[in-house]
Amino acid sequence: SKMTVKAVKMPCTSANVYTKVPDGGWGWTVAFAFFVVEALTYGIIKSFGVFFNDLMESFDETNSRISWIISICVFVQTFTAPLSTVLSNRFGHRVVVMAGGLLVSTGMVIASFARSVVDMYVTIGIVSGLGYCLSFLPTVTILSQYFDKRRSLVTAVASTGECFAVFSFAPAITALKEQIGWRYSMLSVGVLQLGISACGSLLRPIVIREQEEVKAQPPEEPTETKYMLENEQTCTSIESIDSGVDITTSPSNVPGKTKAEPKSEEPKQHGQNPVENNSTPPEPKTKLLDFSVMRDYSFICYAFFGLFATLGFFAPSLYIIPLSRSLGIGKDHSAYILSAMAIAEVFGRIFAGWVLNKKPIRKIYIELICVTLLSVALVAFPFASGFWGLMICSVYFGFMLGTVAGTHIPLLAEDDVVGIERMPSAAGVYVFIQSLAGLAGPPLAGVLVDTTKNYSSAFYSCAAGMVLGAVFLALVRPCKTGLCHQQQQQQQQVEESTAGPPPELPDDFIDMDIGKAEHSGKGSDSV
Repeated sequence: SKMTVKAVKMPCTSANVYTKVPDGGWGWTVAFAFFVVEALTYGIIKSFGVFFNDLMESFDETNSRISWIISICVFVQTFTAPLSTVLSNRFGHRVVVMAGGLLVSTGMVIASFARSVVDMYVTIGIVSGLGYCLSFLPTVTILSQYFDKRRSLVTAVASTGECFAVFSFAPAITALKEQIGWRYSMLSVGVLQLGISACGSLLRPIVIREQEEVKAQPPEEPTETKYMLENEQTCTSIESIDSGVDITTSPSNVPGKTKAEPKSEEPKQHGQNPVENNSTPPEPKTKLLDFSVMRDYSFICYAFFGLFATLGFFAPSLYIIPLSRSLGIGKDHSAYILSAMAIAEVFGRIFAGWVLNKKPIRKIYIELICVTLLSVALVAFPFASGFWGLMICSVYFGFMLGTVAGTHIPLLAEDDVVGIERMPSAAGVYVFIQSLAGLAGPPLAGVLVDTTKNYSSAFYSCAAGMVLGAVFLALVRPCKTGLCHQQQQQQQQVEESTAGPPPELPDDFIDMDIGKAEHSGKGSDSV
């Protein structure tokens, strides 16, 4: 059957109404908006490492204290994820993302005038961090609603926005700092982030309304046959007064056989379907935040995977430039290493989306393989030496990071985790749990660097977190299948306990009924 995209042509501010998930349509515009939002949120966060040395010199602070800027930002971004879900369900994705863009830009602009690292904690950490949350999560959630079969591929390609941002922003900001200084460079970045609000205006809501198929009514059985079936099913005699059969089974009350009860016959007299007279049942009220996913063991394991894996997401991007500088590599070449990592991440995201789009395929296992290989990439950094050694490790890490970073949130929509119906609430809770790792990850790496005087220790801490994440990810599928099997067994036990033994029928039950019927027939003939 042909899909009806819209019943009526609607303005840009109205919702798109589909009869099923469109896998395209306005979803392509939403995908473009997500690309830009990714570039101006995570792209800027990952490029923030170019300001590290400038902030350390200007504020005379250590690595760990400067790392707290991004740590607080990531913590606020992930900790307030449930708030983002509640606001999106209450006011819509468009308004929330536009407000988030204003907060991100405001925080970054004010940070350019900061006089201490504490000012940075408030402006970038809290204000921009809240804006990042309100901008990113609603965008990726509504994008998942526009696609079904192509969801993995489209989300992976659209998420490459942050990779292109790191590739272009890192050299551009480095060159801009040489001309106007780090403060005005940060101010320019803040003004550029106003584009998030413009992208938010493109997030048109989507409504799925399934068409009701009118099924042909089966031919009505003869009245006598119907009475005999009812008599056998209810274990009663036709002549019994206490049969327990509803009064409407009496021949005098059969529709079409009498003119009694004209109300019930009115729809048929007008040639209408009785179902059409009833108004559409009200849709169930959407919960602002559904914490029932916390009772799902598979989701709990997946949340722990995200918690530990987050330790390895941000620190390498923050510390790759300081690591390269410690090995005697110049500023320009260090920026090239970060850009190469970003380009490799683009190919990693596209490759992961292409692989996960294949059917049939168990996506959770593909994700597990990618996480394992990402752990190997983190361990390889401390063994690199020179420009080309770091370049090879960065390209390998960027590719594997792309396979994981672009798919771990959309993977919540798969049945192995929670499914598309509960994804909006699950995404908020999932990112909320990630907040602890987002807060502790970079400072932990900074403390290790200050203690050991070696940047390699930061990468070891990231690798340890990623390995723990792989362990929990490996438990997601067994928990899901084991829980479902256990629930099926419990349901069967309940059904067996509630269903009593079948009623025993007397041997002469049918003969008694037939005898009574013949006796009454003879009596009527004699009359």
